[in-house]
Amino acid sequence: MNNKLFFCGLLLILFACDNNNNPFVYQQDAHGRGKTTIQIEESFKPLFTTCIETFMSQFPKATIKGVYGSEDQLIANFYANKTKTIVISRDFNDQEKAYLKSKNVSYRSDKVASDAITIILHPSMTDTILSVSQIKALLSSDQATLPSGKTLTNIVFDQRGSANFNYMTSMLQIQKLAQRVSAVHSNEEVINYVKTHPNSIGIIGLNWVADQDDPEALNFLDGLRIADVYHTDPQTACKPYAGFIYTKEYPLIRDIWMINKGRRSGLNTGFVLFMKKDDKGQLIIQKSELVPALTPVRLVLQ
Repeated sequence: MNNKLFFCGLLLILFACDNNNNPFVYQQDAHGRGKTTIQIEESFKPLFTTCIETFMSQFPKATIKGVYGSEDQLIANFYANKTKTIVISRDFNDQEKAYLKSKNVSYRSDKVASDAITIILHPSMTDTILSVSQIKALLSSDQATLPSGKTLTNIVFDQRGSANFNYMTSMLQIQKLAQRVSAVHSNEEVINYVKTHPNSIGIIGLNWVADQDDPEALNFLDGLRIADVYHTDPQTACKPYAGFIYTKEYPLIRDIWMINKGRRSGLNTGFVLFMKKDDKGQLIIQKSELVPALTPVRLVLQ
């Protein structure tokens, strides 16, 4: 009798199923153990590099590799089952949810933080206060000028299909881009381009320049100006500080979402919980001068 119970228990372990009803042999990973790869929007790279390193130091038996790319490519990889977990700037829309449901794909979406689009300027530029409508005009018309009347030469994105590009073109409802708008390959390349090209503007994720305790972020900031942005009243113009993101006074706010179809007891889920609920994950977000989804923000307005 005991031998039969042992054999039945062994079969249950060997032939279990994951959340998507896919059979797998003995589960090698758990919340704090195993190996996995997570695909992350490149505009969130500094934050997630730190978070992954911290998670692995807390769980020495866990190995997580962050792979960074554009938002559109990450979503395509998720559809194609090339990744279990992606980090992008939004939840899936109704059409995407319907498609995944039709394929019987179960997943969970979690907002972990709020972030912002940052407008960076060459230090020689004097037009450092811009309205949302002025930004739209500069992006969509080569005839549009800066508030001072000067002509802007270049506006640079990281890449088409990125979270930065998607947010700006969608939020501003831009159908056609001006000829002065171009793309490079990364947020870091945008920063370097603006530093070396007078009369240029770059559009990056706040995460790259926000953390005042990070020497690399301070190095990126050196040789740049950050624009103040407002909706309609110039008196309300502000920079993308965490306090203004929290109060929604800064106009160009977006979120950071983790979308996961990993096992409930697996390493992917363990890392999502670390980012969403664990004090360390949320504190790293707060230290990075972003707005955590759960942890209260100190409203220190600079």
